[in-house]
Amino acid sequence: MADPSAALIVEVTRGKLVESRHACAAAITDAEGGVVGHWGDIAQPIYGRSAIKPLLALALVETGAAEAFGLGDAEIALACASHDAEPRHIATLLAWLSRVGLTVGDLECGPHLPLHEPSAWALIREGREPDAGCNNCSGKHAGMLTTAVHMGEPTRGYIRFEHPVQRRLLGILEEMTGQALADAPRGIDGCGIPTIGIAVSSTATAMARMADPAALPPVRAAAARRVLAAMMAEPGMVGGARQFGTQVMQATGGRVALKAGAEGVFAAAIPHRGLGVCVKALDGAGRAAEVAMGDILVDLGVIEADEREKLAKRLSPPVVNRAGLEVGQIRIAADAAF
Repeated sequence: MADPSAALIVEVTRGKLVESRHACAAAITDAEGGVVGHWGDIAQPIYGRSAIKPLLALALVETGAAEAFGLGDAEIALACASHDAEPRHIATLLAWLSRVGLTVGDLECGPHLPLHEPSAWALIREGREPDAGCNNCSGKHAGMLTTAVHMGEPTRGYIRFEHPVQRRLLGILEEMTGQALADAPRGIDGCGIPTIGIAVSSTATAMARMADPAALPPVRAAAARRVLAAMMAEPGMVGGARQFGTQVMQATGGRVALKAGAEGVFAAAIPHRGLGVCVKALDGAGRAAEVAMGDILVDLGVIEADEREKLAKRLSPPVVNRAGLEVGQIRIAADAAF
């Protein structure tokens, strides 16, 4: 790993020239908040975006909503997902909503084309518009709606700051991160829900508390174990076949739960080590966050030697031009100075 006194640097080469350099802040912590490793300013607040979806999914389980509606690993993993709208994602989502007595029309996340290209082209060929089910956050929204139905709360407006769903989630984030968040920076995520500014180190600690929930209240601890077990059992539901997180979870066979977020955020929970990791690419580059997270997981021994070989093109991806030729590489820089 790079010098912990500076940012972790990911560089992009083209030929013999380093064409771009991305600085990343990163923290590895234990469940007590002890810092095991760090790079850059880990006290800075960041929006965790979709990387903290596993924390938000705790409410679905600990309220009893998941059990009440018979949700299995696939649905709970989908609640943590930034999915590509592959056919299985959509089929699982629609069956889940039907079970709860809801439809895609109840989702307030907005539509976009599937990120799974064959599915996107299929919609275009059929002349159909995408709906909110295609949104990569629709599983998270289904989880929020399911919790609202179970708790007897309104389903309309569940994305608003003042709604009981969001108040409950704010409480979970405060308890898991150890931060008072009433005055924290706030914004609106791409899918419409509130997003809260939380330190890089505190985000890592929250993930560590999911990885090692022994000190949590029993109901919360059971929910943390359930959410991570679902993610690791159904990595394809958490993202999709093309995604870095899905591929690493598949390769490591349940040693890590990984979640990417927009603007270059990545979070991980490592149950067998009791550790949490948070990476933030300061310029928002997702490609840099992936390489930085991969490097950390290799160094921690989470990605073992044989898996490192299988994942080589994800851990240090080639730069490929439009003709399919490899013309460069994305890699950890030899130095940490930016």
